[in-house]
Amino acid sequence: MSNSRIKEWYNRFKDGRTSVDSEPRSGRPSTRRNENVVEQVWTLVMEDRHITVRELANEIGVSIGSVHSILTEDLGMRRAPYSPDMALCHFWLFPKPKMPLKGTQFESREDIMRNATARLITIPKDTFQKCFQQWRKRWEKCVHYQGYYFEWGLGFCTSKSINVFLPTKGSLLF
Repeated sequence: MSNSRIKEWYNRFKDGRTSVDSEPRSGRPSTRRNENVVEQVWTLVMEDRHITVRELANEIGVSIGSVHSILTEDLGMRRAPYSPDMALCHFWLFPKPKMPLKGTQFESREDIMRNATARLITIPKDTFQKCFQQWRKRWEKCVHYQGYYFEWGLGFCTSKSINVFLPTKGSLLF
């Protein structure tokens, strides 16, 4: 501490001050780690497990950084990993029209859309049903293994686009 700061504190105590604690300040009170705010974040996440950090911040009236800190530090949540194997379009739907159209040159965007749509229409309804059954099995495994599951040829259930949070002690929140 500098000599000028020591003299300043000496004069404060000489004038009757009895504590080194900061005096209360006027202005907006800190809301960042308030128990009420933490409870509000928890409640909103439990009501809508796909809610974004931005939506939470807007709803509660605190900064995005505060919400992120509450989620990770106070509530022990982390972002759920993304898996292209869990995204229905990635593991099943896109390959269906893509394979027959591979290597084909198209004149326009509309031509691409027309050809892709024609290929999608040929997929039988029961094939879609089987796809959804497989998808359900995959996400159940992903939930069971808390986001870390591997199936040969399919890959890990780990990446970033699923916008839900995972408690460190629990499982995926859907």
